[in-house]
Amino acid sequence: MGAAVGKGPRGYMAEINVTPFVDVMLVLLIIFMVTAPMLTQGVDVDLPKTRSVRTLPAGSDHLVLSIKKDGAIYLDEYNVPFEDLRNHLQNLVVSQNKQLYLRADKDVAYGVVVKVMGEIKSVGIEKLGIVAESADEQKPGDTAKASPKAPAS
Repeated sequence: MGAAVGKGPRGYMAEINVTPFVDVMLVLLIIFMVTAPMLTQGVDVDLPKTRSVRTLPAGSDHLVLSIKKDGAIYLDEYNVPFEDLRNHLQNLVVSQNKQLYLRADKDVAYGVVVKVMGEIKSVGIEKLGIVAESADEQKPGDTAKASPKAPAS
């Protein structure tokens, strides 16, 4: 128990009961473990689906450039105007020798994606990863199956 008061030979108990402390810490650890993966998502983009997809590498040696449906450009989770994209790519990707991945919403116009890829190429980035979803994965609201696509030649 906590602090027991009595007239016996023991008097006050000077020990700390750590059981409630350990219980609270375990609950906080579980909450952290469940919510931490959700915090790394960044900008919400509805990705196109494809058959062969590898997972994005974990770590800080890469940056993700996202293009939302409305054409807004984000470098990781920070909004970057198109006019400043070249400077940000030079400072954050080229000078720090990081890998760049491009995530574009499936409804973004092809011209916008090509324009952004042209800026990436003009900075001197030769390796560019493209992020997509697996055709097998279905979002909770999706009812239609992805139609099979012919391989590109």
